Amino acid sequence: MTQIAPRPRPGVRTPLLREVYGRLLRGLRTRQARTLAEVAARAGISVAYLSEVERGLKEPSSEVLEAVCVALGSSITGLVGAAHRELRDLTTDGATGGRVLDLTSRVGTSIASPAAAPAPTGTLSDAAGSVLLVA
Repeated sequence: MTQIAPRPRPGVRTPLLREVYGRLLRGLRTRQARTLAEVAARAGISVAYLSEVERGLKEPSSEVLEAVCVALGSSITGLVGAAHRELRDLTTDGATGGRVLDLTSRVGTSIASPAAAPAPTGTLSDAAGSVLLVA
């Protein structure tokens, strides 16, 4: 079986997953006008650690990600979906026919061209309603 590596766009550094998660979580927290202290207390982690997670300096465990998402009134499923869409958009180049692992499809092949991939259906949302995450 041949593995297909995503092709980064010329001149664009593909961010680390922890950087994407951090940016998405910080965006959601700031749109809710909530402080680091408030969210950290609700998630059961320190302010310093949440700050490092949001800045992409720490690789949080799935338990920490879940706790922060719940503290923000969202879900880890929404976070992972939003991160997937962001990375997919950064690593594919339609002109060269790049292919990506399609994590949004439940049937068919697991590798899809960007044009054939289904439109994203999930959003990272909070208790006030859906929030479309755009970096």
